[in-house]
Amino acid sequence: MAVLRVRGLRKSYGTRCVVDGVDLDIRPGECFGLLGPNGAGKTTTLKLCLGLIAPDSGSIELMGFDVPRQAREARHAVGVVPQFDNLDPDFTVTENLLVYGRYFGLPEATIRARIPALLEFAGLGARGDTPIQTLSGGMKRRLTLARALINDPQLVIMDEPTTGLDPQARHVIWERLRQLRTQGKTILLTTHFMEEAERLCNRLVIMDHGRIIAEGSPRALIERYTEPHVVEVHGEGVDAWAKDVGARHCERIERSGESFYCYTRDARPLIAELEARPALAYLHRQANLEDVFLKLTGRELRD
Repeated sequence: MAVLRVRGLRKSYGTRCVVDGVDLDIRPGECFGLLGPNGAGKTTTLKLCLGLIAPDSGSIELMGFDVPRQAREARHAVGVVPQFDNLDPDFTVTENLLVYGRYFGLPEATIRARIPALLEFAGLGARGDTPIQTLSGGMKRRLTLARALINDPQLVIMDEPTTGLDPQARHVIWERLRQLRTQGKTILLTTHFMEEAERLCNRLVIMDHGRIIAEGSPRALIERYTEPHVVEVHGEGVDAWAKDVGARHCERIERSGESFYCYTRDARPLIAELEARPALAYLHRQANLEDVFLKLTGRELRD
């Protein structure tokens, strides 16, 4: 049975269709990614699935419950990490967990019994009495994740879990999510970090303008939508080079600012040409999920 099953989900605000016919199936124990540019409909989709807003049409089954009709029952088996930390600044670390656990109707003894393990999981074992205001951004994010686990959920939904964190804090969060996977938890996350999705997700979808435009494992999407090699080129004379050499040796070439991105199945002829042009700088790398994302959604800014 799917942990989350969505069919034909639609939501509009006035004349703007934010979610337009979305279908989802999330399997037990997997990490599923929901990717898309700003305004693609990701956060609205999560709110619909949690029953926080009502759809215009479509069906949602979350943890075996019909949403939004049985949203309250469904949310008892779900943990949510919101996009922005909403910890209570008037409480200590432990008090935040204790108060949140009461929202689920858990006995206080049960909550207190779970808190030590959750604090250790968050790397905050010695900070139970610490005021929230004194925690770093990474600590707050880890505490928000621990708080989402207070009801021992089967599904953890995370909206951009590492936004605003430095690389060290981001890697700590990734390790904690891998731990949850080994415990059999199912994870649904949205993210703007393609490396994050590529590292963590078994499967993912890419949304744009409210629709799902691609679905599969990160590796399958890379193989399906882009060439295996990317050569990024910039420097003096790059425009003339791209028109001449790039056009001859690249299956696909894109410009972003002062750089050209050359996509090819065989980078050797391209690199040989570049080695003879010291005025040009280049980087040769394997194609990744970000290349797929930019190909499908474009390079223009979204506000």
